Amino acid sequence: MRTKPTLSLIAAAAFTFTLTACEGDKSGSDKPQAAQPTAAAPTTKAPEADPDPAALPDMTSKGLQSAQDQAQAAGFYNLHSHDALGRGRAQALDRNWKVCGQTPAAGEHPSDVKIDFATVKLEETCPAADHGADEPQASNIMPNFAGKSVKVARRSLDASTSLTVTDASPEGRMVLMESNWKVCTQEPTAGTKLDGQPVTLTAVKFEESC
Repeated sequence: MRTKPTLSLIAAAAFTFTLTACEGDKSGSDKPQAAQPTAAAPTTKAPEADPDPAALPDMTSKGLQSAQDQAQAAGFYNLHSHDALGRGRAQALDRNWKVCGQTPAAGEHPSDVKIDFATVKLEETCPAADHGADEPQASNIMPNFAGKSVKVARRSLDASTSLTVTDASPEGRMVLMESNWKVCTQEPTAGTKLDGQPVTLTAVKFEESC
């Protein structure tokens, strides 16, 4: 019987297995460990300080450009303006407009408060009341547009509304600069529920009578 070669093979296999296991343990011990994430320290947001109060001057009767410059010099930068005659005109060139009133009134206010100047053109007279402060707001109820500018009427309606504007005089003029025209009649009447029906207005120029 040949037993020695068999024993030699078994011994060689066992030695090889032991050597492989030892090398495996060694390679595992040398492998760098992944860094564990650390929790971020909680942060506390500092409360925002209230803006410092400042003295707002009375800008009534001043040119709009001068009023804006003086307001900024006093520390106010949230500045706005509107047409006091309610015609919806934009103050494209500030030097051509003058201040009829302001909101808020002169006095101590937070420096970030909104300043709104009611204005008219230099050659115009300030109205007794600010007609630009009560412009109709878009809704599903037909507003009363009598005396309002066609421009204000148009932007008070839903953008999808079909609107027709015609000259109320017998001249049949085209209504081109809508801020120069005031509404005389309207259809449907004020208070009617709007549900997509067309709107018709007649108008004349502001210096004319309906």
